[in-house]
Amino acid sequence: MAKLTLDFEKPILDLEKKIDEMRELARVNSVDLNDEIQKLEDKLSKLVKKTYSNLNRWQRVQLARHPDRPYTLDYLEKISSDFIEIHGDRHFADDKSIIAGFATVEKYKVVIIGQQKGRNIKENLYRNFGSPHPEGYRKALRAMKLAEKFHKPVISFIDTQGAFPGIGAEERGQAEAIARNLFEMSRLRTPILICVIGEGASGGALGIGVGDRTIVLENTWYSVISPEGCASILYRDAGKASLAAESMRVTANDLFELGVADELIPEPEGSAHRNPDAMAAVLKEHILKNLAELVSIPIEELVRQRIEKYSKMGSWSEE
Repeated sequence: MAKLTLDFEKPILDLEKKIDEMRELARVNSVDLNDEIQKLEDKLSKLVKKTYSNLNRWQRVQLARHPDRPYTLDYLEKISSDFIEIHGDRHFADDKSIIAGFATVEKYKVVIIGQQKGRNIKENLYRNFGSPHPEGYRKALRAMKLAEKFHKPVISFIDTQGAFPGIGAEERGQAEAIARNLFEMSRLRTPILICVIGEGASGGALGIGVGDRTIVLENTWYSVISPEGCASILYRDAGKASLAAESMRVTANDLFELGVADELIPEPEGSAHRNPDAMAAVLKEHILKNLAELVSIPIEELVRQRIEKYSKMGSWSEE
């Protein structure tokens, strides 16, 4: 059961509590309440399905940020083995908001990079709330260059509210670090698989988000700016984030329809935070499928297709 309950999840939580109370009552008083409990469980199943199949865009943004949702390290533990983490960018420091290293996913030897948040204040301070510094992007690039050198596919997990906007990060070249990654990833001579597992905001996400395939989980979002940031600019009111989210079309479904995402992965009933094991199993299945396809493509053709893919996004006109 989730530790945090969103507004639209409260009826589900109330019903779950009622079922737990009936089970305890049956246990304490040694009475048979199986029929009544089964009716409530059927009702709960229908309520969960109805609730999560009719979410608006802002509600999906809230789910993408749910603190009980699986993060990069959670997926690493469930889908890979022999993970060997590398640290530092060899220039300044080791950014703990970026995870990078070598791992094995079934028969594939891969390099995995990803953004990592914390689940409490102490962890979030350690992980910088999942917002990378320039050294984080340079560490990610160092890992990707090692992947290229040793002919290993790259798997990138995106889950960030954006790159860190502090003065120190700007002084150390935040914009240049992100731009460098965009340039290098566009021509990296090894397969790159992008997995959006939570929220993907602005260049903070795109800094490790250029690849051959982009797969997005059902309750995720990916955009040039957060709904709150957009609302602050357009409406002068961050409280209108829900309105901005609808206008921006930020959800996984929107990304798939617009052609930004190549594959939309359904989440278990009730979203990933209610069944992380099932979500990890589904994600692993899709990762293996895409890796099998990508490694079969000659490198020259792979890079050509990658550049062509991003060249086709958006539209422009010349006067």
